[in-house]
Amino acid sequence: MSIFTKIIAGEIPSYKVAENDDFFAFLDINPNAKGHTLVVPKKEENKIFDLSKDEYKNLMDFSYDVAKAIEKAIPCKRVGMSVIGLEVPHVHVHLIPLNEMADIQFDKKVKLTKDEFVVLAEKIASKF
Repeated sequence: MSIFTKIIAGEIPSYKVAENDDFFAFLDINPNAKGHTLVVPKKEENKIFDLSKDEYKNLMDFSYDVAKAIEKAIPCKRVGMSVIGLEVPHVHVHLIPLNEMADIQFDKKVKLTKDEFVVLAEKIASKF
């Protein structure tokens, strides 16, 4: 069972921003930028291209809606998307508010307090 499956099940706390029957979106706790959000299918699958075409399309549709909410909630030039997923064997889409190219680099992180995470999650969720 992946850490993301445990987050979806509520066994590990998260800063949820959106959810439906098939997908779950929450703030990355080690973010590249404020508002960095992970979108995951509730079905645990290791690789994105192991999803069926319909599951893949639905993941992208849900990610689109979350990205639009991030754009409304977080001042940024655009929302970048990355799917790399080597660190956790569960498909996840990174949605990262971008103001400069360095924001998409995974060696650059920002530190946030618990209160800042709560405010960001609520702000994005209110725009979803």
